[in-house]
Amino acid sequence: MKFGRICDILRSKRGSSFPVVVAVTLALVIVFCGISEYIRLMIVAQGVRDAVQSAVISTINDNYDDVYHGVREGYSGAYRPSAVDFEESLDYGDIYSRLDQLLGLRQENGYHVKYAGDEMEFRLSDLSVDIDNMSLAPASPDNSKGLLADAVIRLEVPVSFGGKSLPPMVINLRVKAKYMPIF
Repeated sequence: MKFGRICDILRSKRGSSFPVVVAVTLALVIVFCGISEYIRLMIVAQGVRDAVQSAVISTINDNYDDVYHGVREGYSGAYRPSAVDFEESLDYGDIYSRLDQLLGLRQENGYHVKYAGDEMEFRLSDLSVDIDNMSLAPASPDNSKGLLADAVIRLEVPVSFGGKSLPPMVINLRVKAKYMPIF
């Protein structure tokens, strides 16, 4: 069917364009619902990513009290003095409790779940945090490395478009934070 034929049907006064108008309207509603669901999923993912980033930044800042200030050398890492030398001192913090507080999550069956009324909005699991400490007094200090935290968490968001026929959106969110002394 050509585009000109469709325009002719729509302009026709015979009433045969009624089913076409209904079909076009329903198609537009379905497309609009799909787009709005996609936007909802992206907003939830962005909000969770921002909260995880805030929790990881708080954790990396908690390492501040054990940071060896190598101002002259131009580096810093999480070390504390011991009797003879310096020993590594990393604080991984409790990121899940910070997320529970920031997002209003409840812990259920190994997941941290957010509810909107009685419906589950999303759930978090499988948090992995890796703190990469800068070496103490390296032969060639690299100012860009610093004290790094890398966190990965699994996010599951149920898809409400199409009812239960569609699987939930499952993504791994990755967040990085870096401690840099500013003098």
